[in-house]
Amino acid sequence: MKVLSGIQPSGKLHIGNYFGAMRQHLQLQADNEGFYFIADYHALTSNPDPAELRQRCLDVVMDYIALGLDTGKTVFWRQSDVPEVTELAWILSCLTPMGLLQRCTSYKDKVAQGLAPNHGLFAYPVLQAADILIFDSNLVPVGADQKQHIEVTRDIAIRFNNTYGEVFVVPQEHILDSVAVVPGIDGRKMSKSYENTIEIFEPENSIKKKVMRIVTDSTPVEDPKDPCRCNIFAMLKLVASAEEISEWERRYREGGTGYGAVKKRLVELLHEYFRPYRQKRTELENNIDFVRGVLADGACKARAVARATLEKARRAVGLGD
Repeated sequence: MKVLSGIQPSGKLHIGNYFGAMRQHLQLQADNEGFYFIADYHALTSNPDPAELRQRCLDVVMDYIALGLDTGKTVFWRQSDVPEVTELAWILSCLTPMGLLQRCTSYKDKVAQGLAPNHGLFAYPVLQAADILIFDSNLVPVGADQKQHIEVTRDIAIRFNNTYGEVFVVPQEHILDSVAVVPGIDGRKMSKSYENTIEIFEPENSIKKKVMRIVTDSTPVEDPKDPCRCNIFAMLKLVASAEEISEWERRYREGGTGYGAVKKRLVELLHEYFRPYRQKRTELENNIDFVRGVLADGACKARAVARATLEKARRAVGLGD
């Protein structure tokens, strides 16, 4: 099964990215043909600083490899190194009804969050469809918030195939049921746009300071507490054993446990969980040539697949000889 997913280089990756998607991507590569890319074309919709964008792309590669990406088995590349995808996006855009894009809620949501409305942001689902279809992807693992975009991709693929013949594999969505909604230090969903994140590889002392700032209620130490309504407990469940979680839940409900004690344990567990990956991340920082080589090798493999699919699409619509 060919599995495809992309991640935007919009900033330092945080533990919400990891438990929300990255961990599942890394698990899926074991039994599937993984095609994962850095979506730097998509990142342009927010007009990032050019130097920062280049560095963020390298950071994403190092993060994924450090966390367990198998570069010998999984194809990993930078989106802009496969320009065939933008040509296909134009071909698909000429067949995509405006109404289909106008119904996409993500555009309205992002504008409401403060992003400047531009054509790239509006046409984002078409480029995403090209990303998926050009690699004959079977499965696209996404969170529930991306379900609509996969439906748009399927609609576009079916419309194209009905018009020009069977060219594209119609992908199946793979909704990650186990996706963790990780709370940020302010209690909202962890997100770079909220500036409430805990980065995966930020210094351990900085992680400690952020954990100690996690918002809690004012329940006295001696009183019982509801673990289901506690941001610290929600994060603890990501890194603690089932036995330890059960013990903390008992202590919450019985009372006598302060949030400070739980925060200290969360700091310890976060350090323990990610510490093995830190050494690999440091090694990669000292071997940027290897990192660039991973991107170059991935782009070569990705372009071979993309060119074949694009050529079929070009012939189907009447382009070329």
